[in-house]
Amino acid sequence: MGAWRKFRCGKQSRADVLRYERQLGDNILGLHYSLRNKTYQHGGYDSFFVQDPKHRHIHKASVGDRLVHHAIVRMIERMFERKFIFDSWSCRKRKGTHAAIERFGRIAWSLSRNNTVPVWVLKMDIAKFFASVDQGVLLAIIERTVSCKDTRPLIANVLGSFDKGLPLGNLTSQLFANVYLNELDQYVKHRLRVPHYLRYCDDFVILSRDPDVLKALVPQIRLFLESQLRLQLHPAKITLSRLSNGVDFLGFVCFPYTAVLRTKTKRRMLARVGDKNLSSYLGLISHTRSYGLKKLLLQKKYDRNMEDGREE
Repeated sequence: MGAWRKFRCGKQSRADVLRYERQLGDNILGLHYSLRNKTYQHGGYDSFFVQDPKHRHIHKASVGDRLVHHAIVRMIERMFERKFIFDSWSCRKRKGTHAAIERFGRIAWSLSRNNTVPVWVLKMDIAKFFASVDQGVLLAIIERTVSCKDTRPLIANVLGSFDKGLPLGNLTSQLFANVYLNELDQYVKHRLRVPHYLRYCDDFVILSRDPDVLKALVPQIRLFLESQLRLQLHPAKITLSRLSNGVDFLGFVCFPYTAVLRTKTKRRMLARVGDKNLSSYLGLISHTRSYGLKKLLLQKKYDRNMEDGREE
């Protein structure tokens, strides 16, 4: 039951988890036997939309299916983690948005020789990435590493449970996205021999002192994505900009010496700040030079509490 306790952490009050837990023994045994007897079939999804901050279409599997997702990730994640490049920053232990921004800053500061040499940044984005992942290509990539004859069909079962691409909502989708785009990472790092490349999910940046070098990379990367992964670069999100002017990356505007939050992110935080999210907001801005914003957030929360008749 250790796996169940880990799965339910943070989900104890959700209705579907509570229903599953009412007959936990029977449900776990039934899932175990279906997996052992190879009769398991992934079910359908509940579909809904969230604003995060983009409008996203989420597909949520049943509790039993999500337990299978967790089991798959536990079985294969370590195999692929050894293959990933250092500068892949999404959905990995000891990685994440803030670590990626800090890494960007260290590279920028070093490459610009303490902000004395001009540096250019090529930023690219893959169009409709999760919906565009080719399941056949992905499965072939996975099977180059996963040799277990029981695990392979289970992965194929999970992939085939969704009509096209990868569903936003599956834990497996986070790992599979990194597995798929590791092909791009390896191409850029080892075939194109690009030293200063960072990727966070389907957003990636390349830094160089020579803008012409960066311009020449675009058609090569586009051709690789189209021919090998059946993906398209987002035509409106290919930008080449000078670092000293600020580069918009992962919700921050990055400079050689610091990073600041985007203006629209600040406005959204000020509009929504309250008791439930203040700590996460303060944690976010702790990675930036935003002392003034911290004061504004604290004042906004205080004013709202006073309006509601609650004293600090």
